[in-house]
Amino acid sequence: MSHLVETMAYVGATPWHGLGNQLTEQQPIDVWLHEAGMNWTIEQSDVLFNVSPDGMHIRMHRDAKVLYRSDTLAPLSVVSPRYKVVQPHEVLHFYNDLVHAGGFELETAGVLKGGKKLWALARTGQETLVRSGDKVKAYLLLATSCDGTLCTTAQFTSVRVVCNNTLQIAVGDSQGVVKVPHSTVFDPRSVKDALGIGLSGWEAFMANIRQLSKRTVSPEEARAFFAEVLDEPLLPQQEDPALSRAMQQLTMLYSGAGMGSMLTGTRGTAWGLVNAVTEYVDHRRRARNQDYRLDSAWFGQGAQLKQKALDKALVLLD
Repeated sequence: MSHLVETMAYVGATPWHGLGNQLTEQQPIDVWLHEAGMNWTIEQSDVLFNVSPDGMHIRMHRDAKVLYRSDTLAPLSVVSPRYKVVQPHEVLHFYNDLVHAGGFELETAGVLKGGKKLWALARTGQETLVRSGDKVKAYLLLATSCDGTLCTTAQFTSVRVVCNNTLQIAVGDSQGVVKVPHSTVFDPRSVKDALGIGLSGWEAFMANIRQLSKRTVSPEEARAFFAEVLDEPLLPQQEDPALSRAMQQLTMLYSGAGMGSMLTGTRGTAWGLVNAVTEYVDHRRRARNQDYRLDSAWFGQGAQLKQKALDKALVLLD
């Protein structure tokens, strides 16, 4: 596992195989900043380049600036002078009023890729039982980057407790996500207004999940579903060595190897199909390290794959 994920803090159950600093609940933001490894700032400087072999002729690139960490002086990226930085402390302070007045509670926070990406995740207090023993909780994730790979992004995310699988929650017209490009200044108040912090779409989201848990699927439908999600051809039903590794893993997770896959409402249902994909992305899919796995599962190809699975599962309800 990447050392970079160790610069994080959490409350409650230990995430990601025990790494990170565990805190007691209701700690002040200053404690979170220190324990999550976010008690530094993003600074900027001129970009200089050498134009001669002897290093005696140095030029300045006026259309770019280098961003670096104040604590280690490690470079983070080279960006346009118009790039608007969001500081680590701004990510955590985004939740301040929500924690004090809105019933939210910070649960994890930290850095990815040496500080190029920053995130904090807070539980909203909303939770629902899909069926007996299968609880889903709602969270609010805020993340940003200083290398241009991610807009400052606030999004509602559901977490299935039995396996820590995650899905983005669609909430009204915003689809549960607000993205602020780094060409504009990050305004926490306007982001919260755009999100609709009341999480008004939670019941609609959970109503869909409950319907998925009641929709039984045949083995043929399951095979067709996974093939479509993976954009792979639908092969004959008999075991075939040509099956991709991803298809094999999804089939095993759905058929009983997945966490919570044998629960009522999951076994042999469309909800089980979705959870096979989310567990594959969040926990099983090949990744260079845990840093990259988390990044993909929340913001990259993994997040897209999970959303595709949910969308196609909902089609089964028609």
